[in-house]
Amino acid sequence: MKKIFVLLLVGFFYTTVVNSNTDNNELYKKIDLFTEVLDKVRKEYVDEVDQSKLIDDAINGALQSLDPYSGYMDSELFESMETDTRGEFGGLGIEVGMEAGVVKVVAPIDGTPASKAGVKAGDYIIKIDGKQVQGKSLMEAVKLMRGPVGSTIDLTIRRKGVKKAISKTIKREIIEIKSVDSKILKKNIGYLRLTAFNNNSSKQLVDQIKNIESKEKTLGYILDLRNNPGGLLNQAINVTDFFLNEGEIVSTRGRKSNENRRFFAKKGDKVKGKPLIVLINNGSASASEIVAGALKDHKRAIILGSRTYGKGSVQSIIPLRNGGGIRITISKYYLPSGKSISEVGVIPDIFVDDDSDDFEINTETDSQLNYALKLLTT
Repeated sequence: MKKIFVLLLVGFFYTTVVNSNTDNNELYKKIDLFTEVLDKVRKEYVDEVDQSKLIDDAINGALQSLDPYSGYMDSELFESMETDTRGEFGGLGIEVGMEAGVVKVVAPIDGTPASKAGVKAGDYIIKIDGKQVQGKSLMEAVKLMRGPVGSTIDLTIRRKGVKKAISKTIKREIIEIKSVDSKILKKNIGYLRLTAFNNNSSKQLVDQIKNIESKEKTLGYILDLRNNPGGLLNQAINVTDFFLNEGEIVSTRGRKSNENRRFFAKKGDKVKGKPLIVLINNGSASASEIVAGALKDHKRAIILGSRTYGKGSVQSIIPLRNGGGIRITISKYYLPSGKSISEVGVIPDIFVDDDSDDFEINTETDSQLNYALKLLTT
């Protein structure tokens, strides 16, 4: 019996080694093939080719084939991307993604050049300074949109429901994100507008809540996450925690065990259980969807507006030895109900058409905000 067992183990080990060697041999063949292709391009292509750029593009293409959110950044782009999460950077003020090989606007950030120029969530950017975007990677498109502060950029946009392409000339600026705005609306309703989830967002939000609570006896709150493209996961957890006393907020699941985590609320609802309505739209993505989805699952808030973007994955930015970096998906997140929002989004409790462009507080044209006010005051 022991001999049979040993033979089985040896057989298993031999098969594993053979399979491993076979896999490695196939990989080496592919690497040789790639080298051969590069050499053929260098010798035969009609124009002289920058081989360094060609390899960068190949790396980017490999990462981009995994999902729309992964990609390669050279040292220049990597440095500029790092500044984004600190809340100050040069550019247009839009979050973009990829959809079917086309650059899609996730959301323009309030008060930025793109927002002022009338760029909308869901717009497709088809040309940048006259150059076709089709076929370029997301990182390539981002790089084209960046430039010296004060310089202008021409965007050609396709918009659903509009037959002709739309042209926008936008001046690049230093983007200083004030991620939280607040106001006390009629009948003492606290309004909290959160435009991004950067390093300062949760601190700014809790300071605004304390300020409102110290001034008025509020009847309820509206948390506005429309056109909020997301940001840092820990900030989404902190913001959600402000409105809960207990329960799971979100879980993440990946290939590695250390990426399988669950995050829970701590006791201490900052608004003391007062009625809460969360406003969402198609420009609400990533961290915004965590907040809205968790508050919906716990029945802590009424979610009002239109379906969110549907970005349910977590990316890590990993530096490389050449000064560049890769952005790669390391896990997916799941709401307390166990549902993923990838490609689905968060579905509101109450559907109200999104007909506002600028989300100015309490405008007569903002049907979503006015609907929320009526729910809280009648």
